[in-house]
Amino acid sequence: MAQKTVLIVCVCVCVPAQKTVLIVYAHQSGGSFNSAAKDVAVEALKQQGYKVVVSDLYAMNFKASATVEDITGEVKNPEHFKYGEETMQAWKEGRLCDDIIAEQRKVEAAELVIFQFPMYWFSVPAIMKGWIDRVLSQGFAFSLQKMYSNGIFKDKKAMLSFSTGSMQTMYRPDGLNGDINVTLWPLQNGVLHFCGFQVLAPQVFWCPGHSPPANRTAMLDGWRARLKTLLVERPLTFAPCELFDLTFPGGFMLRPEVREEQRTRPHGITTGHHLGKPLPPDNQLKAEG
Repeated sequence: MAQKTVLIVCVCVCVPAQKTVLIVYAHQSGGSFNSAAKDVAVEALKQQGYKVVVSDLYAMNFKASATVEDITGEVKNPEHFKYGEETMQAWKEGRLCDDIIAEQRKVEAAELVIFQFPMYWFSVPAIMKGWIDRVLSQGFAFSLQKMYSNGIFKDKKAMLSFSTGSMQTMYRPDGLNGDINVTLWPLQNGVLHFCGFQVLAPQVFWCPGHSPPANRTAMLDGWRARLKTLLVERPLTFAPCELFDLTFPGGFMLRPEVREEQRTRPHGITTGHHLGKPLPPDNQLKAEG
């Protein structure tokens, strides 16, 4: 009897890895508008197939203060403790404390990081500032060679989503609080863009605490609609490192030829690099084009 040969063909189907969004959330109350905004984001992103991880900082009792306790083992110079240098070395050696390592792992896994918070004193709440100080440590999130447009997280996106206690008109250039673009510059450029993130336009909920229920519902509906295309939005525009002389003799200043090129333009390059000119309109609120 002739021997029969059976050919088995194995077909391998490559399933794309599930993409992750990290929400760093700071509000004390589950009944707050910020909690509702966070819940809308979790629901909308999960419906699109994303894995959503929430770091609820108050519920976690996240430690805000950056201290020597963030390092396990001996420090290099206990008599003159330099937090940045010591934590960078500890990060290299795997000696940061557990809560920092856990948050850094979340950042590493995330395609997008959303910071959800009520604006306190024109900035983030102290507990979220502590997360920034401790988690975005030197070496992990930035280095002198890798920052801004050359930053470590240049393949990731990040954004601010926050509520204000004041109405929108108060944050205009001629409003009582001053230009919201100036307010946002330290956070969006000095933290997110500094670490290399592509920074998406902020989601600003203007004065929900003094708005009628219908207005608050409309705000959340607008956020829900935006979330459907959030990860394909164009990021905000910042001045790339290539415009600057990144040497110590050059002083990390704008290159002379770039300054000359900008001389006849009606606006500065960005909110921060205004060159003594009017600021680019809503540079920190919306993408160009």
